[in-house]
Amino acid sequence: MNNSALAFVFAILGGFAAYGQPAVDAAFFDYCAQTVRTTVDPRTVRGLDDWFFFKPELAHLSKKAFWGNNSRTVSASKKAEWADPLPAVVDFNERLNKRGIELIFIPVPAKAAVYPDMLKGSPVTNAANRLDYFHAEFYKLLRSKGVNVVDIAPLLLAHRNDKRGPVYCATDTHWSGSACELAADALAKEIKKENWYTSVSKLSLSAERKSISISGDLVDKKSSPVKEKINLRRIVDKKTGSPVSPRDSSPVVLLGDSHTLVFHAGGDMYAEGAGLADQLAYELGFPVDLIGVRGSGSTASRVNLYRKSKADPNYLSGKKVVIWCLSVREFTESAEGWRSVPIGPGNE
Repeated sequence: MNNSALAFVFAILGGFAAYGQPAVDAAFFDYCAQTVRTTVDPRTVRGLDDWFFFKPELAHLSKKAFWGNNSRTVSASKKAEWADPLPAVVDFNERLNKRGIELIFIPVPAKAAVYPDMLKGSPVTNAANRLDYFHAEFYKLLRSKGVNVVDIAPLLLAHRNDKRGPVYCATDTHWSGSACELAADALAKEIKKENWYTSVSKLSLSAERKSISISGDLVDKKSSPVKEKINLRRIVDKKTGSPVSPRDSSPVVLLGDSHTLVFHAGGDMYAEGAGLADQLAYELGFPVDLIGVRGSGSTASRVNLYRKSKADPNYLSGKKVVIWCLSVREFTESAEGWRSVPIGPGNE
């Protein structure tokens, strides 16, 4: 190998080392890009042992760094000025802080970053270390700008082989019931640090274990009716025996994409009483308010918060925390991008 070639190799190694991860894992990003190019199905990439992956998530992972100047070349946003997630998240945090409300930002890692070994031909067969180190760098940058980020990638990796089952659905785009519990516990630990928490009246809630069988949104239910068992923790009010309904007056708002609805909203979200909102209610002892959208949670969910606040000028009064939960693929794959959105009247 000549000196020029060596210089090129070391430049690549140094670039990846700057993100705190061995350069050998660069092969995984190349694999994701190649898989996206060669997979005909617009949504689904079939993995091993009846595991299925969402093609846009692989596309997102293949793009690596996605903020700043890079955003304009990797984002699917309709407008270039809405491509960068960084200013939008920081702006939302500042708007909330001015009203005395804390933002907790909790992006949901890509399934392929937690289970890369379940992809056919994946160059990564040992998932002990995180692959999404570009996300870790982004979260570090957000924290430097005052945003409270709960990074659950290490937590999900640590529990990927738990006895209760995987932290993602094998046949679906969403995380599993187990992941909802883990995320709720991590979020509750943050919220319980606040002085106001002890003064909130609590409910008497109980938890019961159940399992359901689903055929997720990544499988063709006619030609390939693959099913899987999902273990859930269903939360009910001891007085009524029913799931806990979201409450507008709650000091905590859960905002985001369908990861806030799965196992909570019923119907095509599979179950009621066992989603993230329900697990938060159980961990905190009181219901949260829920503003969840089906589809992109990058801008639409914040627009819905604004609409709710505009319809009720007192809605934000007493709010202490907004939890913003959405898939990491939104950082690059959201067509609506990352707009600056007011949180209420007078906040434009």
